[in-house]
Parts: sequence; structure tokens; C-alpha cells
Amino acid sequence: MQVIKVFQQNNSGARKIAAVRERAGDDLVLDVINIDDALPMVLDDTEEYLKEAWEMEADLVLDYLKHPDLSYDLCRICSERGIPVVSPTKKWRRPHVFTPPTCCGLPRNDELGAYACSFGAPEVEAAVEDGVVKEIRVIRGAPCGATWEAARDVIGKPVEEAGVAIGLKVQFYCVADPAGWDPIYGKSPVHFAGHVHQAALEKALRKS
Repeated sequence: MQVIKVFQQNNSGARKIAAVRERAGDDLVLDVINIDDALPMVLDDTEEYLKEAWEMEADLVLDYLKHPDLSYDLCRICSERGIPVVSPTKKWRRPHVFTPPTCCGLPRNDELGAYACSFGAPEVEAAVEDGVVKEIRVIRGAPCGATWEAARDVIGKPVEEAGVAIGLKVQFYCVADPAGWDPIYGKSPVHFAGHVHQAALEKALRKS
């Protein structure tokens, strides 16, 4: 059993928390720390809000904090304590800190334990019959649940349309901020999510 601490602001990770709990079963235990205070744009001292981070016992931390000062200090604390932390879309560079461009851009990594076996960059298997997608089995998907939702909607699509269809469906279900354009990837997080899901399904269809 993997113990995961989740830090969020004003329910910023609510959908991901719900989706992970729904699909992880008893393998993962999520303990959620909410920070709901109205905060200034700059926080010189984050200790008041991150006291639990110094004392927590956890196998993994998920950083859904919106305030950059809180997120930066949470990742610093986790790095210093040797606790792996997933902090999507952030640019922090520290040991044990994983900063994928989106939650569904997280690669497999043994340090992340059971969480990374089920959640992160999508991996799917597909069955085709008479040129139509008959089944999609999600092995690993986005923690927001978009992979499972989009895969369900693509069943019955012609093979030649399925890749584009799942990419578009994922963008509909994705909870990432479409305004967060990334100059390195040349895509917003939502576009990135659509692209990686399209690539994953097309790979599965070629194998089938």
C-alpha cells in the first residue's frame, strides 16, 4: 500500500483526487491537505501553510498547489527529505521532484511506486474488428480520468479516425489550463494531452 499526500488549494485537485481514488482501489491511500486561505501574490514565508510537509510520513506527494511560492517550497521540502513529489507544469529542478508538462505526461519511474504504474503517460491496448475499434483497455492513464472517459467514447470509431478522435475527446475531458502555453513543447497542456493520447492509441492500433 502506497501512502500519498496531496496538497491542493481551493479544491484545485478535486477531480484528480476523485479519479485516482476510484481507479486505484486499496493500492493507494490519499491523504489530502487543503489550503483554502486567501493569499497575497507573494508569500515571503510559507511555513504557516506547509507545517505538515515537514512532519508528514509519505511515499509520494502530489503537488496541486496554485501559488508558486507554496509549490516551490513544498517541492524543496520534499527534495530535502527525499520524498518524491509530482508537480505537473512546474519548472522546479531538484532531486526527487518530477515536473511533467501535464499529469498525463509523467513517465514511468520506479521512485514513484504504484502510483506511476497506473497513472501518467497513457498506455492502452486495443482490439479491432472489421476496421472498427471494438475495445480499448487502459493500462495507464491520466489521473484526472480523461483517458478512461475518452477511450469509452472512441469505441465503434473507424480505425483511421480513432487516433484523432481520442485526442479531441481527451481535450474535452482534460482539466489542465489551456492558456498555459509551453514554449518548449509548442503546445498548451490541453493540446499536449490530446497529442500523447492520440499517439498512445495509434501505437496500440498498429500492434492490433
